[in-house]
Amino acid sequence: MNKDLIDKLNAQKQLSLTEWERLISDFSDTDRKYAADMAREISQSVFGKKIFIRGIVEFSNICRNDCLYCGIRRSNAELSRYRLTKEEIISCCKGGHEYGFRTFVLQSGEDAWFTVDRTADIVREIKKLFPDCAVTLSMGEMEREDYARLKAAGADRYLLRHETADKTHYEKLHPSSMSWEHRMKCLRDLKDLGFQTGAGMMIGSPYQTAECLAEDMQFLSEFRPHMIGLGPFIPHKDTPFRDMPSGSYELTLFLLSLCRIMLPEVLLPATTALGTINPKGREEGVLAGANVIMPNLSPLAVRKKYMLYDNKICTGDESAQCRNCLEMRMRSIGYEISVSRGDFGGTYK
Repeated sequence: MNKDLIDKLNAQKQLSLTEWERLISDFSDTDRKYAADMAREISQSVFGKKIFIRGIVEFSNICRNDCLYCGIRRSNAELSRYRLTKEEIISCCKGGHEYGFRTFVLQSGEDAWFTVDRTADIVREIKKLFPDCAVTLSMGEMEREDYARLKAAGADRYLLRHETADKTHYEKLHPSSMSWEHRMKCLRDLKDLGFQTGAGMMIGSPYQTAECLAEDMQFLSEFRPHMIGLGPFIPHKDTPFRDMPSGSYELTLFLLSLCRIMLPEVLLPATTALGTINPKGREEGVLAGANVIMPNLSPLAVRKKYMLYDNKICTGDESAQCRNCLEMRMRSIGYEISVSRGDFGGTYK
């Protein structure tokens, strides 16, 4: 059992690369449950039994990139592409506001039509109509000046998974046109500009090793993001990785717990991918230390077109249904939905 390393992480909030590798490659179910109990206690001490909800609007599945794992990659000719209008995006937020959402996550592929000017205009409109709400963007890599303009327009947060802290591994997941160095620069720029910044990675992505994950955890320990998105890798049938195995559900839960122990105040979602790989995944994610859930506010007509991986859940539920379902699911494990912006309240710089 690795109780000693979990206790050390709790005390010191960091481990050496060798210790991370040992913990990740040689954990037992007893270790996982021990970490989950500790993480859940830490989460409740910071957030109580409140779960923050973020309404995701997937506004375009058009992407200039060709990441080998992603269902909306540029080379996927089987995909029916779409792009929501400004009015449709605002309508999604309006509905979400009525259902009690106070954070909207605007997510898309890297779609060149959505210039900084167009995106900033949408952000300003949302902030004007819903001044009590936070706007999170998840639109991929940009240059520092572009991020700065979006921040000036009122964007509060930005999600950009680092995917992997190992440059060699990164290059196995992405085309040569993409750069690990630029991805890391983007994250540094976002944090430096004052965004509440989210990083994260897929657990069990192709060619990932325990050493890769050890580097990821060390990176997260040093970078101290305000949010961490962790979910299991799930293959998509129209990508080069279609025949690769899915990531481990148990390892994903274990790493969620370790992130909470390492960074007690971090905003930590129980992801849709976790709920896709296991029907109780989001509940078990919360019980492992997560405190955020991100249901879908996108129009039903386009939800099945934003398939980053196969068999994604909740593509057929109306937003109100989704909200009520989550309320019941959280109550079933003793938690309640928080109708608030759910800002990061800690001191990570």
